[in-house]
Amino acid sequence: MNYEELLAFAGRNPMLSLALVGLTVAIIATEIARLFRGYKSLKPAELTHLINAGNAVVIDLSASGEFEKGHIVGSRNVQLAQLTPAHKLLASAKQSPVVLVCRTGNASATAAKTLKKAGFEQVSVLDGGIPAWQAADLPLVKGRG
Repeated sequence: MNYEELLAFAGRNPMLSLALVGLTVAIIATEIARLFRGYKSLKPAELTHLINAGNAVVIDLSASGEFEKGHIVGSRNVQLAQLTPAHKLLASAKQSPVVLVCRTGNASATAAKTLKKAGFEQVSVLDGGIPAWQAADLPLVKGRG
């Protein structure tokens, strides 16, 4: 396909061409925003590696009842409203990897932004939350932790 054919196609299909341009712009904007948000998204396997290394602070932002139904081994339950840089789990973790986990990813992203603004250096969220963890066939434990 050459340039003239591409222009002819765009002229014959203006709505399709506009949709393609719109989607392309949306994808580029999303990727640029991801680069500048200040925290990383981890896949379940990457979080497993951090947990096995033993230096990650994993915080589950789920409601207490949801946390008790199933959570990642070693994670601690903290409600989003209680999560502050001065929280006892975070007070000494400014240089440690802090990984935030929730059920949907929304609470984790909000908390990650807060911690980055407070000076935490290694903040990450579990991409896809607990459902992604389960989809990767990784275990959850029940109870208070």
